[in-house]
Amino acid sequence: MMPRIKLLAAVVASMAFASIAAAFAFAGGSATGRATVAVAKTRLGSILVDGKGITLYDFVLDKGTKSACYGSCASYWPPLLTTGKPIAVRGARASLLGTTKRKDGKLEVTYAGRPLYYWIGDKKPGQTTGQGIDQFGAPWWVLTPAGTEIHRR
Repeated sequence: MMPRIKLLAAVVASMAFASIAAAFAFAGGSATGRATVAVAKTRLGSILVDGKGITLYDFVLDKGTKSACYGSCASYWPPLLTTGKPIAVRGARASLLGTTKRKDGKLEVTYAGRPLYYWIGDKKPGQTTGQGIDQFGAPWWVLTPAGTEIHRR
């Protein structure tokens, strides 16, 4: 009986470690925990990305700076989180960056008043596989450096 408990404890510990590692992978920030937003050229034009070049999206159902994406939505569309004031680099406008507090108290990065998210299908810089997906009640769009949605697919 004892070996099963040890095995279960090892499985739970490794799952917790994997969850934490995944959260850091999508953090889009730096060693300070401050998220970085930049601009990259893609087949859709110049769009917002994180500091590692991973595409950022907005969700049409968000009301102003209030996120409408929680639970299973946030597992597919993780929010861009920060622990302080976000950093604008490579063409992103610092004046358009902000934050909003999520229900769990974490800070989500906003751009032009729109909360920002990742799509779990984008694994490498330049991918825009979440563009135009209609999921969780509305479409998801990439944003220009001016903070407007691009509606091309």
